[in-house]
Amino acid sequence: MSTLSIFDQSKPETPVTVTRDPSEITRLLADKGIRFERWETRDLSSGASQDDILATYEAEVAQLKAECGFATADVVSLTADHPEKEAFRQKFLDEHRHSEDEVRFFVRGQGLFYLHLDDQVFAVLCQQNDLISVPNGTRHWFDMGPQPEFTCIRLFTNPAGWVADFTGADIASQFPRYETLAGAA
Repeated sequence: MSTLSIFDQSKPETPVTVTRDPSEITRLLADKGIRFERWETRDLSSGASQDDILATYEAEVAQLKAECGFATADVVSLTADHPEKEAFRQKFLDEHRHSEDEVRFFVRGQGLFYLHLDDQVFAVLCQQNDLISVPNGTRHWFDMGPQPEFTCIRLFTNPAGWVADFTGADIASQFPRYETLAGAA
């Protein structure tokens, strides 16, 4: 179940708010300029290719491209048996930002976005059918967990713009990781 946990950045041990209500998650994130929505599930085979997935969600992807100016979309998948899963996890566990929006639609599985907004950290456990759009320049990090299982559609205005610009802050290490927050969901 999708979950939003909001922390005071100076008290990372205990969230001040936790909700699993999709409309409440949408509202609280929208108040901070973050897009969150749920898309209808579509039937896909377990071995669906990138082309199959993009074709299945063609209308939604086309709408986002037209609405937000995205030029391209692709699909990224990671499974628990991937030999480089720990390296991929470590790559985005530190606070960073991007020069363009980071958009993810979870076709399957889940992942945890942490958004450092003003003096709060919003931890958003995204699951199948969730779309999140993190605006460019937003300080954040992503935790896929020790046994990642997800497939996401990603949208870009310029794929080179998605390169992480790390802030150098150690805030991400102070907050509960995926194992704690996703386990609580």
